[in-house]
Amino acid sequence: MATPEFPPSELKAKKISLPKLGKILKIQTEDKIGFLKRIFYTGVPITAIILIELLIFSGRLKEASIAYTLLLLALSFSIAVTENYQVRKIYQALLILTIFRLINFSMPIFFEINLYSFIFIYAPLAIPITIATTHQEIVHENKRDTLKKLWIYIPLSVLTGFAFAQAEYILIGARGLIPDLSSANLLALIVIMVFVVALIEELMFRAILQTSLEEFLGPAGGIILASLLFGIMHSTYGTPFEMVYTFFVGGFLGYLFYRTRSLPLVVMIHGSINVFLFGILPLTGSGSGLM
Repeated sequence: MATPEFPPSELKAKKISLPKLGKILKIQTEDKIGFLKRIFYTGVPITAIILIELLIFSGRLKEASIAYTLLLLALSFSIAVTENYQVRKIYQALLILTIFRLINFSMPIFFEINLYSFIFIYAPLAIPITIATTHQEIVHENKRDTLKKLWIYIPLSVLTGFAFAQAEYILIGARGLIPDLSSANLLALIVIMVFVVALIEELMFRAILQTSLEEFLGPAGGIILASLLFGIMHSTYGTPFEMVYTFFVGGFLGYLFYRTRSLPLVVMIHGSINVFLFGILPLTGSGSGLM
């Protein structure tokens, strides 16, 4: 059987393709290793938070508080020694979540949870969040564009918040945080739920955590993981339906933030959900007083 002969041009092409093939395989191998490293760097602390939240869900608060304290120390040490800037940003965001939960643990010791206790739980986070947002240079919608779109954002936020709150009220049956719907009580509820609770949580989960995860794992990974933590950290309600539901709500807010980069929009929607859920619906029934 005769051996086929190749023109010199084809031999030359084959000789050139071998080094290129080796280079391509090397790049693919490095990409796979890099991807596995990114999964490891983000997966370990996020898995730790999920496991600790499951301790809270099962009522083992003492063990959870000890575990969160150890995680706080581990994240602080990792931020100090890690050279990768993106990893430090993610750990910084997770550190804020850890501080938030530890503050959340300590506050009920001193007083009963009520509307104004949210100020003491969330206000201490203003300093680390301000530092993180400044350090991480968060990109968001400029003020001029926000002001132009307020006429769309406000009614959209109220309607979306009402729809989400209706579904959540059916799931958890939240108790009201105000005794009646007087102007003073309603104003206090709106201010605290929008400008304290929703603002701090959206800065933590969307502006800081999701943004840093997007840079490291891509938009889909950032939105999913930030939403997963948003959902799992509602473990204190004691129902898996609430965690699953808030995961999907977090996904909606995360995608909206990714598309618009509008922090005011997601804050207003989040705040509207809380106003309806913890104020209006418990006093009027599931939408009966608003139709």
